[in-house]
Amino acid sequence: MPLYTKTGDDGTSTLFNSKRLSKAGLVFEALGSVDELSSLLGFVISQLKKEVNKESLTQIQKDLQIIMAYLSGARNDFVLIKNGLKKIEQFLDKNQDKPTKLNRFILPQGSEESALFHFLRAVCRRSERAVVRYLNHQKNKKNDKIIIISYLNRLSDFFFVLARIYNRGQEITI
Repeated sequence: MPLYTKTGDDGTSTLFNSKRLSKAGLVFEALGSVDELSSLLGFVISQLKKEVNKESLTQIQKDLQIIMAYLSGARNDFVLIKNGLKKIEQFLDKNQDKPTKLNRFILPQGSEESALFHFLRAVCRRSERAVVRYLNHQKNKKNDKIIIISYLNRLSDFFFVLARIYNRGQEITI
């Protein structure tokens, strides 16, 4: 069986719930943006020289897959996403002032790893905006929306803190 089906040649695609929709729709913008975030995260994982954060970053990729499944119409349990959100918040509480307390804007540069985490942060923020646009037009449970948006919001903060940690004091402030 070939990989291609030709069913999307008319500019439509099918979601998990079997609805066929235009590829230009908000749901595909949200799905594509979260997929891009997960793919970039996979690239960043492959570039890290130390194994320190690879396991937690891989778990984040799994969480993003659950979020994409939900956006495409699967009704899943958010226990894993809630646990992931809790772990991210614990990390942020423990590390938000490392290496130093921030009182100025910093430029997204420095070490290679830091620059990659800044890039992840920016893509995560864009994904969050796309997901919010889509969810605002849906009749999903309000609590589900809050969990997903909160997760993506904290995730961008998580990447920002990692960018600062990996920068090793090379931050340029303005």
